[in-house]
Amino acid sequence: MIGSSVVFRTRSWIVLFLGLLTTASPAAFAAECPGHPDALGTSRTLVVDPHEHPRIGTMQYRETLPLKDHEVVLTFDDGPLPKNSNQVLKILADECIKATFFIIGEQAKANPEGVRKLVAAGHTVGTHSMNHPLTFNKMPLDKAEAQINGGIEWTSAAMTDPSKLAPFFRIPGLMRAEGVENLLISRGIQVWSADFPADDWRHISSDRVYQLAMQRLEAKGKGILLLHDIQARTVAALPKIIHDLKARGYRIVHVVPATADRPATPTTAVEWLLHPPTETTPIARWPVVPNFVFTQTATLPAPGLADLNTQTAHLPLLLPRKTMAQADVAATLAAPGRELFAIPEGSVEVLLSTTLSRRAATRLAMAAEAPQAGKGKAGRVQARRTAHAAPKHAAQAKSATPRPTRLATSVKKRA
Repeated sequence: MIGSSVVFRTRSWIVLFLGLLTTASPAAFAAECPGHPDALGTSRTLVVDPHEHPRIGTMQYRETLPLKDHEVVLTFDDGPLPKNSNQVLKILADECIKATFFIIGEQAKANPEGVRKLVAAGHTVGTHSMNHPLTFNKMPLDKAEAQINGGIEWTSAAMTDPSKLAPFFRIPGLMRAEGVENLLISRGIQVWSADFPADDWRHISSDRVYQLAMQRLEAKGKGILLLHDIQARTVAALPKIIHDLKARGYRIVHVVPATADRPATPTTAVEWLLHPPTETTPIARWPVVPNFVFTQTATLPAPGLADLNTQTAHLPLLLPRKTMAQADVAATLAAPGRELFAIPEGSVEVLLSTTLSRRAATRLAMAAEAPQAGKGKAGRVQARRTAHAAPKHAAQAKSATPRPTRLATSVKKRA
C-alpha cells in the first residue's frame, strides 16, 4: 500500500513537471542559457518530414511550417564567410538561439571549419547550390542537378559526420522552376522558400534591415525569416531584431529533419497554412467544390403537351416557336399592307412630327375651326397673319388629292 502511494506521488510529480515544460514561457527556456539569464532562447524543436510537405514558405508556396502565433524560424543563406558568419554565430550563441543555415558549396570548400562550427553549435545545416547562380529558373535540368550535387558534396565533405546534413535546399534567389523542384522532391529533399525577407542582400542600412524584418513579421504574425550571414549589415541588425523579438513576445523555433529515430512532430494539414481558416473568420471566396461522380447518367423524358395542363388556344404564348411547329398549333396573322403606314403629305400629323412646324400646324388647325372673320380691317389682318404663318402648309392641306408618303421621308425633308 505504501509502495503504491509512492508510485502515485512520483507519477504526479512527473506529470506536473512535463506540464510545466509544455507551458513554459520563453524566460524559462532562457534559464537554460548559461551566463545569459535574459536570453531569448529556443522555445521548441519542430521535426518535419520532407516527403510529407516538400515545399514550404508562403513567398512562393501554399504551405509553410506549422508554427503557432508569434513563432519565428531564423534562416541564413550564402555562408559560411568567417568574418561575418562567426559574428552571427556568437550573437546566436549568446541568446541560445538555434537557426537553419543554407550553405554554398564553394564557401564550404573554402571554409570547412565554418561548417563544422555550425554543426557543433547545434544549428541545422542545409544547402544552397554550388556557386549561387541566379538562373535556376531557366538553366537546363542537368546543370541545375550539377549545382545541387556540388553544394551537397562539399558541404557534406566539410562535416565530421555527413549524416548531420539536413535534406533542406533553398534555390538561389528563390528562382523557382518546376523541373528543379520535382528533382529535389524525388530525392527526398525539402524545398525551402520563406515567409518574409529583410532585404539584407540589398545596399541598405542595417537599421533598414531591422525595420523591414520587424515590420514584415508583425504583418504576418509568425513565419520563416530570410537573412544572410555573410552581410555586415545583417550582423549589425541582428541584435536589434532579437531584442525586439523578446520585447514583443516572439519565440524561436528550431527545425530539424525527421529520421528513423526521430519521428516528425504530429501536425494536421491545416496547421501548414500561414493563416488557417476558422469558423469565426469569414473567407473571401467560396471553398473549392469537389468534382461529383453521378451514380447514373440516365435523363428524364421531356414533358408532353398533355402534361402542360393548358388549353390549345394559349399554347402560342407559352411554347417556343419550334415546339409550336411540332405541335401543329401555330396560328399566323396576315402581314399588314404598306398603305397602313402611309401618311398624306402636308397633314397635321406630318407637321406635328417636326419641332419647327408644330406652331404652324396649330395655327392651321385653329384657322380651319374658327368661323370666317368679318370683312373689316381686323379680318384682313388676321388673314394675313394666318397666311404668313404657314402658306405652304395651308396650300398642301387644301389639296384635293394628297400624295401618300412615308413618315420618315417627310420628317427628313422638313427638318
